[in-house]
Amino acid sequence: MSDISKIGLSRRRFLQGTMASAGTAALFSAIGASFPAGAFAQSAGPETSKAILGFIALTDAAPLIVAKEKGLFDKHGMTGVEVVKQSSWGTTRDNLVLGSAGSGIDGAHILTPMPYLMSAGKITQGAPLPMQILARLNLDAQGISVANAFADLKVGLDAGVLRETFAKKKAAGTPSKVAVTFPGGTHDLWMRYWLASAGIDPNSDVETIVVPPPQMVANLKVNTMDAFCVGEPWHEQMVGQKIGYTALNTGELWANHPEKSLAMRADWVAANPNSAKALTMAVLEAQQWCDKMENKKELAEIVAKRAWFNVPAKDIVKRLSGEYDYGNGRPVVENSPHIMKFWRDHASYPFKSHDLWFLTEDQRWGYLPMGADTKAMVEAVNREDIWRAAAKELGVAASDMPEGTSRGVETFFDGKSFDPANPSAYLDSLSIKRVA
Repeated sequence: MSDISKIGLSRRRFLQGTMASAGTAALFSAIGASFPAGAFAQSAGPETSKAILGFIALTDAAPLIVAKEKGLFDKHGMTGVEVVKQSSWGTTRDNLVLGSAGSGIDGAHILTPMPYLMSAGKITQGAPLPMQILARLNLDAQGISVANAFADLKVGLDAGVLRETFAKKKAAGTPSKVAVTFPGGTHDLWMRYWLASAGIDPNSDVETIVVPPPQMVANLKVNTMDAFCVGEPWHEQMVGQKIGYTALNTGELWANHPEKSLAMRADWVAANPNSAKALTMAVLEAQQWCDKMENKKELAEIVAKRAWFNVPAKDIVKRLSGEYDYGNGRPVVENSPHIMKFWRDHASYPFKSHDLWFLTEDQRWGYLPMGADTKAMVEAVNREDIWRAAAKELGVAASDMPEGTSRGVETFFDGKSFDPANPSAYLDSLSIKRVA
């Protein structure tokens, strides 16, 4: 039995203790005590070779798919890893709750805020499911697209051109519908930030609906929504079908923004710390491969397969390679600075400061209470120590390993800034919000 197994609480004892605790701070203090950092052996082999990982058909799942296709999990002793398609983020959550012992999954390609919302019991029917983030999977390259009905408005980074149209639709009793992939997830937060920056209240001026990523294009085609936020390849496919156009790449909202993560059930990490490191090593190697421009065509062909996305490679490869046709007559952008990054610019490292921003935004929109101890939550869920151990064992260059856990002050397209040392100042600067 590993040291961490000896000191770790069972899941049942953990839940009994945390459900009786008072408030978020106590909850996450308990998580930290149960699953402490740094308790894995540096040289021992994996405790188990098996793990079931979920993914959604989005380009940023590529590192998991490549690690499987290229034998990288096998290389690091994780010969029994399965990478299993999920139909929606809700399904991903439900299967994580079940765990592999209950015919579910052990970990997943996931929207970065979800492991926090699950750990806090906010999206798991009040029963906390401790989760831990092992790596970030990518930066940038999500998108917000709108229907052709708004072609004349030439909607772009400034959503203000939609304000009058949205107001008229609301007054007529048919408010505009904007689609996101999961409440409190990254796509929800990008859509809300974009609208609110233009004085459009996402809580009252539009109707926000939830649509699984692979269903976005089909729903736009039958006019069930006016705009949507999701990752690729769905925007590129939509442009190819000429049923709408992309208003912006989310990297235009916040350059080099964090996006998806690799997260595992905390009890799995506690029982298998060396396996967690081995998984992370395989994913880091896959991210390095995915980031090389000479591999983009092959990458598109891999994820396009029926077993993965079941989408033509031509609907993936251009934006994956940095070529952006927004579909509205704008000049095609070559070599976009907002290309999806898997490794460069510390894309793989899970900065704690970035997780804190996501939690602050979830407080902004009422998904988390204002009294939540967000810094304690980050300390419990973010396992950047495992990332560093994996990177060190891989021989990652020092220049690719950040010195600290914060990237510092972040500045957004509208001039707002987030100082991770003072999240409340950021919240105070925002005029449209809904705090719980």
